[in-house]
Amino acid sequence: MPRPLEDITILDLTWVLSGPYASMVLCDLGADVIKVERPPWGDIARTTGPYQNGWSGYFFSINRGKRAISIDLGEEEGRELFRELASQVDVVMENFTPGTMERLGVGYEALAERNPGLIFASTSGFGQTGPYRERPALDIIVQGMGGIMSITGEPGGPPVRPGASYGDIAAGLYTSVGILAALHERSRSGLGQHLDISMLDCQVSVLENAFMRYFVTGTPPEPIGTRHPSATPFQAFPTADGWIVVALGFGTENQWGLLCGLLGLPDLIDDERFNTSPRRTKNHAILEPMLFEAFRKRPSQEWLEDLLQVGIPCGPVNTIPQTAEDPQVQARGMLREVTHPEAGTIPIANTPFRMSRSEAGIKGPPPSFGEHTRDVLHELLGYGDAEVEALEAKGVVRTSGGPDISQVT
Repeated sequence: MPRPLEDITILDLTWVLSGPYASMVLCDLGADVIKVERPPWGDIARTTGPYQNGWSGYFFSINRGKRAISIDLGEEEGRELFRELASQVDVVMENFTPGTMERLGVGYEALAERNPGLIFASTSGFGQTGPYRERPALDIIVQGMGGIMSITGEPGGPPVRPGASYGDIAAGLYTSVGILAALHERSRSGLGQHLDISMLDCQVSVLENAFMRYFVTGTPPEPIGTRHPSATPFQAFPTADGWIVVALGFGTENQWGLLCGLLGLPDLIDDERFNTSPRRTKNHAILEPMLFEAFRKRPSQEWLEDLLQVGIPCGPVNTIPQTAEDPQVQARGMLREVTHPEAGTIPIANTPFRMSRSEAGIKGPPPSFGEHTRDVLHELLGYGDAEVEALEAKGVVRTSGGPDISQVT
């Protein structure tokens, strides 16, 4: 089956996680993503552990299926080469500190002069405008500034960083969505545009419920563990051998009686402190210990079987190995083994896109440093081997090389 973005070519200058995650999404959907790395080392993610056979698993997982070229943008000849390439593609992506691309002479305005249809996507910590625009930002910084760490964790506890890099991942997802929207708009106008994605903006966007609750109630949200702020019971519960999650949402009051019956707590069904979800939420400090005590009497699997039988939403709290072995995860093909000739085989997370007429998924292994420099210059600019070799002799491009992992481990 054809891939939906197989006619889209992207020059990807991004590095580490937020930008590469965005281009990974587009690559899985079929785009030809050409990763542009500066010699001699390239993306510093290539030196981020853990390693297998001298290859970074971190780099491997989010750069799968891409092609790689190496151009030194510190050289004017390299910058001109990049401008030529940008005139032949649909999208340029970068995640440098704002102003970097303009200082190099390869910013949006310069590239759009040659390619008016170019989509130029910038992902940065704080965006292209505002007082913080030139500040450095990593995932934990925008998580801290965006508020998510202030509402994550147990009541009264210290700030907790969620177990995934949501600062980077949310920005990557918004960047990919923005690129797709700009490509769609270009089909009408024929014109490209500059996409400005701020990691901090994205943190605010995904915390829509927390900000709404603050402005409606006037009370700053605080950590509440695994609980939901507006629905009860909606959290993780300890069992005899682990933890499960139970979620009685809105409009499911009939399930409260079923749950109380299963737990052996029939007196709670009509208790005025607990007979509606708002009242249970208000009195959760009284209710929670009673529910914990009841759930601890039986193992997780028994609870899950009985709860599911009566239609109460629930599930296990899995470890990463347990999720990898989950029958539903396996049935959906969400973990796929990818083999690289040097790195070997590594199972990595697959794309979640499933389409009835189009294919989406991992196209292949990640590229070696400079692996496709020769091919890309030939395909997009018509350069022959002699021209590529001349550029390599001057240090403008590289066709091989990359970091020596033994020097950083």
